[in-house]
Amino acid sequence: MTILTLSLGEIMSDSEDWDLPDLDNLMRGEKKHEWLSEPRFNKMFSEIEDGLQGVMGKGTYDWVDRRVFDAVFDKSTLMALYKLMQKGDIESVDYPIARGKEAHVFHATSNHGPVAVKIFHTTNAVFKGLAKYIDGDPRFGGLSRRHRQLVNIWVRKEFRNLKRMRKHGLRVPRPISNLKNVLIMEYLGEGDGVSPRLKDITIDEPYEVFQDLLEFIAINWQTADLVHADFSEYNVLWKEGEPWVIDVGQSVTRQHPHSEEFLVRDVTRLVEWINRQGYNVDLGESLLRVLEDPVPILPPLSGGD
Repeated sequence: MTILTLSLGEIMSDSEDWDLPDLDNLMRGEKKHEWLSEPRFNKMFSEIEDGLQGVMGKGTYDWVDRRVFDAVFDKSTLMALYKLMQKGDIESVDYPIARGKEAHVFHATSNHGPVAVKIFHTTNAVFKGLAKYIDGDPRFGGLSRRHRQLVNIWVRKEFRNLKRMRKHGLRVPRPISNLKNVLIMEYLGEGDGVSPRLKDITIDEPYEVFQDLLEFIAINWQTADLVHADFSEYNVLWKEGEPWVIDVGQSVTRQHPHSEEFLVRDVTRLVEWINRQGYNVDLGESLLRVLEDPVPILPPLSGGD
């Protein structure tokens, strides 16, 4: 089984070598998880351990590389997952479906069915250069710039951007909950199969998809007052014959000092994609359509605010 990536990260597959040492032995030897031996944390972990069997490479998901657990699930992350599980937002975190520079995405289970859990990395190197997408956004002015707080702000920002886009009828995953560096959202896929990226498939009518995505950018700009700021075929999933846009954490409002620069970059990438399909679309004309053509008022999607 091959699990397709949701983002600009690597494809994760079970064809890799999963023959790794037993988790219990590794946990005892890992300084990173020594805190779990403290009685109060040990009790907490025992309450959610069954829900983490997949990411620990046990049971049904014994093919999962448990080194992902060591890399992603630090103390703060486990504490956040504990609270989210206690709240009832998720029942289990099952297996990784995507990995990128900023985050891992996991298939998870809730009492309403499958969901996606995006866990942002908390290492200092990860979010270098991303402050420019927060500084200048009036919604997040004056907040702490310490690294861990920056990560938490980024998660809240993606949550709010998803809600805002869905309010204006744009096809993005429905946000469900967030806490610290953990974001829970709608799972875009069927069963164990993740919806493929636009980059990885051949579309019968690519120009229609181009028009649909150009309208997405225009509505996002004119009506939602946002710009995606990292738009490309890597960040579009194909579900049931329609494109769905993902990875909106870097999206900023039109008031951001670099919003117009980001908009030009987004439209440029979309035009480059359609022209690789054999078309000859003009960038300037496409930009004018985004800026000046009237856009439809779409009915809001659930979870929009």
